[in-house]
Amino acid sequence: MSQKLRVGILGGTGMVGQRFISLLENHPWFEVVTIAASPRSAGKTYEEAVGDRWKMTTPMPEAVKNLVVMNVNEVEKVAAEVDFVFSAVDMSKEEIKAIEEAYAKTETPVVSNNSAHRWTEDVPMVVPEINPEHFEVIEFQKKRLGTTRGFVAVKPNCSIQSYAPVLTAWKEFEPYEVVATTYQAISGAGKTFKDWPEMVENIIPYIGGEEEKSEKEPLRIWGKIEDGVIKPAQTPVITCQCIRVPVLNGHTAAVFVKFKKKPTKEQLIEKLEQFQGEPQKLQLPSAPKQFIRYMEEDNRPQVQLDVDYENGMGISVGRIREDSVYDYKFVGLSHNTVRGAAGGAVLCAEMLKAKGYIQPK
Repeated sequence: MSQKLRVGILGGTGMVGQRFISLLENHPWFEVVTIAASPRSAGKTYEEAVGDRWKMTTPMPEAVKNLVVMNVNEVEKVAAEVDFVFSAVDMSKEEIKAIEEAYAKTETPVVSNNSAHRWTEDVPMVVPEINPEHFEVIEFQKKRLGTTRGFVAVKPNCSIQSYAPVLTAWKEFEPYEVVATTYQAISGAGKTFKDWPEMVENIIPYIGGEEEKSEKEPLRIWGKIEDGVIKPAQTPVITCQCIRVPVLNGHTAAVFVKFKKKPTKEQLIEKLEQFQGEPQKLQLPSAPKQFIRYMEEDNRPQVQLDVDYENGMGISVGRIREDSVYDYKFVGLSHNTVRGAAGGAVLCAEMLKAKGYIQPK
């Protein structure tokens, strides 16, 4: 590709914004040309605006250090600089909805990491391996917004990435009842141990809003487009508990499943290892070659050993075994700020470009 698409990052100084910047360094299709943040950061260089709050383990890319941060509220001005934007703004839900639609109305596609638009009926919420066909609802959204190329697309919550793809791979066995407990890393709250010392050697059995998202969002992903909106699936029924644990990166899920058509353990493993979606077929730049891997060892997957599988874009599954109450149980692991946040959004943008929804202005 001769010319890279010009990318803006809204909310670029926060943890997810930083993850976008580190993931997009040397991206073959996209180049970060604009970073927008709150008025207090505007006018400073990116390096000055972030200061000592750079939370990535890799250094800040040289290419962004001297970019002057723009005011995210100056929508027309920011939009004039870019072909599309990633959104990781830290605002109230209503403010996020308004600002993302404002950018879309400047004919700037918005690929959002935020939850505000996940239940807007004509906004696609996509895991590219699972439901890329939901991008087709964008045509209906454009009619509502009065745009020709501007729209909003979102990626789902980080907590569901370690089990929703697994259940998708097992769809033909008709899972109908699921119990999941997620053990979630502190970076999901935008924190490090330095920011959140009370999490050291601690567990907090509550994450605001997370259990509802973990139960409902998979059903929207498995839904169908009807009359220009996405209608969520009705099954399986999912009940979830979400617990914050003293881990920096990586959400682990312990999951119990009942099936209408009872498979063998070997069939379950085979379906995981064979499962692939359009990102793998299209060989998109951020797509993991092997989306889901099964680990035979009794003590895997482990956060320290396995969270960076496929550069953090793959899912690791282990301990599939029959259960005395449910049919089977398993443990899944995903990287919450890569696959679960910025990386998942980058993969969505790659798919949108491959399908012609994002083009140079």
